[in-house]
Amino acid sequence: MVSLVLGMLACVTIALVVMALVAVPARRAGRDVLSERGEEVLGSIRDRQRPGRSARADEHEALPHEEPVGASA
Repeated sequence: MVSLVLGMLACVTIALVVMALVAVPARRAGRDVLSERGEEVLGSIRDRQRPGRSARADEHEALPHEEPVGASA
């Protein structure tokens, strides 16, 4: 069991080292590390994690023909 865990840690460590050796120089040289699709996915994740904004907040926004909730005339 211990050897399995150590093997997994070794694999993860090697993967991180390879990623650092590839991604860091590419980023410094101004090349994109992610594809266009990858950038879109990352952007959508960042949008979902933005503080002060939840998925339910979008549901409660007023439609163009409705008055916002709590608005008084």
